[in-house]
Amino acid sequence: MNDLAPLLTPEGRALLDAVRGTAPADELAVATRLRREHPAGLVSAALGQARLRQRAAAKFGAADAERMFFTPNGVEQSTRASVAGYRAGRMKALGVTSVADLCCGIGGDAIALARAGIRVLAVDRDPLTVQAARANADALGLADLVEVREADVTDVDTSGYDAVFVDPARRGGRGRVFDPEAYSPPLSWAVGAALAAPRAALKIAPGVPHEAIPAEAEAEWISDGGDVKEAVLWFGTGEAGAVRATLLPGPRTLLGGGLPDPAVRPVGRYLYEPDGAVIRAHLVADVARDLDGGLIDETIAYVTADALRATPYAAAYEITDQLPFNVKKLKALLREREVGILTVKKRGSAVEPEELRKKALPRPQGPNSVTVFLTRVAGAPTMLLGAPA
Repeated sequence: MNDLAPLLTPEGRALLDAVRGTAPADELAVATRLRREHPAGLVSAALGQARLRQRAAAKFGAADAERMFFTPNGVEQSTRASVAGYRAGRMKALGVTSVADLCCGIGGDAIALARAGIRVLAVDRDPLTVQAARANADALGLADLVEVREADVTDVDTSGYDAVFVDPARRGGRGRVFDPEAYSPPLSWAVGAALAAPRAALKIAPGVPHEAIPAEAEAEWISDGGDVKEAVLWFGTGEAGAVRATLLPGPRTLLGGGLPDPAVRPVGRYLYEPDGAVIRAHLVADVARDLDGGLIDETIAYVTADALRATPYAAAYEITDQLPFNVKKLKALLREREVGILTVKKRGSAVEPEELRKKALPRPQGPNSVTVFLTRVAGAPTMLLGAPA
């Protein structure tokens, strides 16, 4: 698929309606029937678009995805609507009324910004991606607020906009790109564009080294439903150097206090597993302080405490057993306690959870459930057994 134009015609739109919701097993029969009255290429394109819309529903919701147009890379790389909506809300709260969205992709972020009432210039250099972004703005009734332009973002004058948003490509011919200077465009260029604007946000990979974050930026890590989705460098917020973790839905935001690493202490009654955004933002110490807890190992992001306290930033487990790593002992214990459901989590262990599950619980032993943590305690390989608190 290298041209969306045929799908935007009345015939193409009618075909999209006809193939909506087609199951993979039914595609051949549907294609055979439709090719009697429509060009084979157009039928194939419609079925391909239907598959992409089904995949995109997880990010955009079924109501929007069924009206939008996608490319394979666009579905894979676009921002989840909940995250884009949160970011657009922050822009709105900062007083932004216009944004230059550079490397706009299929327009997911432009859509969220426009829905927040912000005027958007959406720029991308890929012709097919630009077609999709323009079609999506039109399909969702946002064409009056979104101008889509095919251009190299490095050639675009952004001086007439309140803010710049840059989402550099982080994939190359060999997959994900981890060096920020290998982004397209490089992070250094994006930072320069951000510093030239009154306000800016740069979307980057959540695994970015903290030392690569410029001093002028506020850094925010965002998770959605417990999954870390991205990091954002904000400029012009008045909080240069700040670090925060934001959890969606909510949002709930933890602002870092620059605390030293927590002390290591013996395992208490409760174990807390911090949200991934908290860990990526290096804010485990802030969570440990609020829980009056410490670390089980200086290299492991598990917090332990003697009391159960409510926190949105970590999942709590009540620990019943602490054992040296030993599969036979674990198997015997699970049999003794009539365990039928075993959840395995790991941090700081080379053992694969599924491998341990098969060896320790080859068949259910009863109605009970247990969570086992494969980790290190004060440097020693350890199994911690418990259940969600």
